[in-house]
Amino acid sequence: MEPIAKMGLLIGLTGGIASGKSTVAALLAENHIPVIDTDQLSRELVEPGQPALTAIVEAFGPEVLQADHRLDRAALRVIVLNNPQARARLEGILHPPIRRLAQQRALELATTHPYVVIVIPLLAETSVYPHYQWLDYIVNVAAQPEQQRARLLNRPGIDIRQANQLIQAQTTDDQRRMVTDFCLDNTGDLPHLKDQIQHLHHELLKRAAAIP
Repeated sequence: MEPIAKMGLLIGLTGGIASGKSTVAALLAENHIPVIDTDQLSRELVEPGQPALTAIVEAFGPEVLQADHRLDRAALRVIVLNNPQARARLEGILHPPIRRLAQQRALELATTHPYVVIVIPLLAETSVYPHYQWLDYIVNVAAQPEQQRARLLNRPGIDIRQANQLIQAQTTDDQRRMVTDFCLDNTGDLPHLKDQIQHLHHELLKRAAAIP
């Protein structure tokens, strides 16, 4: 098979948990820009019958399965939040196939779009960033911890203890800024965020147009 010729830019979108990545991705998609969400890819890869689900059950036991043999994400989250070794083991199972699938789909979409957005929550982590050198630019969505905490508490099955653990388990915005090219400030209202996104969109279109 001949390699796919990339025409558009590949843009990584990252940020802390509940920082507003999904909102940013949805607003960019309104400009007819394709979005690939690695969390969604993760869900695809752990569907019943998928090799990744089999590997997770072998690693963590049948208690991470629901009665219908689907992954019990809440049960698995409790295990990895309290055990760094378990988290590393889970990432070792899921991250390689997620990366391969994300890159494959992004390259295909980049042949027909000026840029493609790939949402990668953990992109700035030292164990993750080196594997995404194929990205052209990285965008960080920044929010205050109290805003992230409030949003997390609105999600089903997450209490204040888990919310704090999820926030503390990730890298800081200062660390993310060290590897990002653009930063979106999501500490204000939605119109403020929309203005930043439109500016970013036009800047990326300009840079895509400059590709030889």
